[in-house]
Amino acid sequence: MIPRMIDKLEMFIALANEEHFGRAAEECGVTQPTLSAAIKQLEEQLGVMLVWRGSRFQGLTPEGQRVLQWARQIVGDARTMREEMRAVKKKLSGRLRLAVIPTALAMLPRLTAPLASAHPNLHFTILSRNSAEILQLLDNLEIDAGLTYLEHEPLGRVTTVPLYDEDYHLVVRLGSDLAARAGISWQEAAALPLCLLTPDMQNRRIINHHLSVSSGERPAPRIESNSVVTLISHVLHGDWATILPMQTAELFLRSGNLAAVPLTGPKAQHKVGLVAPHREPHTPVLDALLNAARRWPVDR
Repeated sequence: MIPRMIDKLEMFIALANEEHFGRAAEECGVTQPTLSAAIKQLEEQLGVMLVWRGSRFQGLTPEGQRVLQWARQIVGDARTMREEMRAVKKKLSGRLRLAVIPTALAMLPRLTAPLASAHPNLHFTILSRNSAEILQLLDNLEIDAGLTYLEHEPLGRVTTVPLYDEDYHLVVRLGSDLAARAGISWQEAAALPLCLLTPDMQNRRIINHHLSVSSGERPAPRIESNSVVTLISHVLHGDWATILPMQTAELFLRSGNLAAVPLTGPKAQHKVGLVAPHREPHTPVLDALLNAARRWPVDR
């Protein structure tokens, strides 16, 4: 009875996340009739209607919203128990699902590489997402942890481990007039043809703030993208510039074709860290990740 209930709750969570019976069934690896029957049986067992139905999914009922909260807690605890029992029987293994803001992707191997070396049976799935999406994925149990900003926007009920401060630089093509500068003000940078991340990214909102405060005008970048690689490729092939944390820029400076100029007046730094569900106990895999984050050296 209990395994069946947990399976149904997992299908219900998938339906709430996907908002579509067919996609939810595919996510769970079952047929649509099987998923529909499981949701119907769950409703009968609980004695309430969970889903508004028509020709298609029309949302959760108020009772469904409340059951969703319980389902996430129950399924999360069940997964933790399974992971813990598996860790008792053999070395740490499984899949660690992470979502990371684009500007922190270059720093992630400092966490994953030591874990992968210590635990050969551990596998990783890494997604590039904005800060709001990371928190939503955590709530939906679709990821185990994320790397994101720890300031400025509400994080909700999560466990956090601060890792480092972003330090912003203007990135230009080597040989440009700006490449030899010892520094450049945010006001000067605002007047340049910029390539920046899209407005849904918290990094962009941070940069918008500093550019607006310094220049008095709203930034109007020539190119916007949710990919740092796209920004860099345009800087390499045109008279554009971009603004990146130095931790991210260093990855591209190794090509020898780019220069990073410190942004000054005022100096801006913003905290990035690990976020994980505020649930005890954590799975052994997540616990290992949190411990690795707490050992993060300042001088790495």
